Amino acid sequence: MEKTLGMRIAALRREKGLKQDELAEKLGVSPQAVSKWENDVSCPDIMIVPQLARELGVTSDMLLTGEGIDTPDVTYVAPEKRKRFDDLMLRVKVNSTDGDKVKINLPLPLIKVFLEAGMSMDDFSIKMGNGNIDASKIDIDWQKIVLLVESGVVGKIVEVESADGDTVEVVVE
Repeated sequence: MEKTLGMRIAALRREKGLKQDELAEKLGVSPQAVSKWENDVSCPDIMIVPQLARELGVTSDMLLTGEGIDTPDVTYVAPEKRKRFDDLMLRVKVNSTDGDKVKINLPLPLIKVFLEAGMSMDDFSIKMGNGNIDASKIDIDWQKIVLLVESGVVGKIVEVESADGDTVEVVVE
């Protein structure tokens, strides 16, 4: 799957060890603007792209096209550069071949409380169009994901594509 501009910005920012608010300050924009770029809600103004590319250590062309950028989906963040666990988000994106799109953003502390309470994902499903995606059918050990994140792993933790072409991505940032 080809990475979006937002995914490239987020991955390059993390590689540089920058937080969203730090990048925003360097660019003279709000942290919310950076968040919107990284979540593909909006794109950076064309006038800021050269400065953004310089801050991220790539050319404008590389940033916009993704060509020549080899960014890992998952990265390890050193303890001194990590966000607080309480500030991390678990983002789940589901795209069906029928055209249905679902985006879920959950604070990781909520997932941790959910798991510590002994709850499971068996009853969790995402209703879409004529069917649904049953999270219990996706064999994900959510406890292990929480442990990975607590040890400094961030990025695209899970990517699943069904035989029908439906996709599910789980990203921590």
